[in-house]
Amino acid sequence: EKQAEDNNSPECSRPGTMDLKFTSSRKYISISVPSKSQAMSPHIKSVDDVVVLGMNLSKFSKPTQFFICVSGVFMFYLIYGYLQELIFSVEGFKPFGWYLTLVQFGFYSIFGLIELQLIQDKRRRIPGKTYMIIAFLTVGTMGLSNTSLGYLNYPTQVIFKCCKLIPVMIGGVFIQGKRYNVVDVSAALCMSLGLIWFTLADSTVAPNFNLTGVILISLALCADAVIGNVQEKAMKLHNGSNSEMVLYSYSIGFVYILFGLTCTSGLSPAVTFCSKHPVQTYGYAFLFSLTGYFGISFVLALIKIFGALLAVTVTTGRKAMSIVLSFLFFAKPFTLQYVWSGLLVVLGIFLNVYSKNMDKIKLPSLLGLWKKSVEERKSRTFSQTV
Repeated sequence: EKQAEDNNSPECSRPGTMDLKFTSSRKYISISVPSKSQAMSPHIKSVDDVVVLGMNLSKFSKPTQFFICVSGVFMFYLIYGYLQELIFSVEGFKPFGWYLTLVQFGFYSIFGLIELQLIQDKRRRIPGKTYMIIAFLTVGTMGLSNTSLGYLNYPTQVIFKCCKLIPVMIGGVFIQGKRYNVVDVSAALCMSLGLIWFTLADSTVAPNFNLTGVILISLALCADAVIGNVQEKAMKLHNGSNSEMVLYSYSIGFVYILFGLTCTSGLSPAVTFCSKHPVQTYGYAFLFSLTGYFGISFVLALIKIFGALLAVTVTTGRKAMSIVLSFLFFAKPFTLQYVWSGLLVVLGIFLNVYSKNMDKIKLPSLLGLWKKSVEERKSRTFSQTV
């Protein structure tokens, strides 16, 4: 009788709720399956929604989504690159690349905190030890990259950023014992030759070329190659959100850089210089950080909706446009060797993307093209005979 009353209770009669109760003298087990309309965690409730800057892209058609994502990537990252080079064009600022990274990490932490407050689930899912490793790698990636601009031209830095595949492959061979196919090796060779050619051109025409910049950006590339794998593994293993990752990794990285600048006495001169030029330093750094934060949101949305293949194509086009705009807006020597070496790097990027998506991209073989041309000739000859 008690079990019948339980089954007829209002709790069990709710639509979308299923209760299985096993009663005994002391215990019972209840399993509930909530309906879709019930309020749940935002990660479960909106699993199919793609929200960028408060705008739900899922309401639009696929072509509109693609247009919005590509427009966001190009607009924010082109402004990001322009402001980054503009900050280093301020006379006397080049030695303070690490301080710029400190300010950038501070802004990113604030943006991540604001975004985390806007979602319902504010729990930290990823362990603190993992965040300490990710923060260290993030500091190496962005700090060394920003500091390299004090020694290199901006186009050279962008070309190096395009070649993350090289340290990834080297690490895969020596650390994990991986083996790569002919297409991957060809992609790495094209990127390596393009990098060497571009760097030689830069050393020939640029009066302020310094090998230190090449070393710094190469170390930044190595850290960047590792951080992607660590972030992806941590987010999948612990189901962490993007806002959580940004907040904790950049806030811990902020402490790292602050400690390093304090120990090396590099904080006081940077603060003194920036206080004399607040608009050209802090003002530009705020816009620089804001556009970078918005840009990565559109890149992640592009990957989620259309896949990594199309996202890589769009971001590669954006980097090429950044190089063109750099030569247009900032006076610097130019040579055609930049063009050929840049195209060689782009070829390497295409080969890398093709090797990962061979089942989606089917290029015609030389034998197939030859057979097709022979058949066309035979059909043409037959038609002429008839």
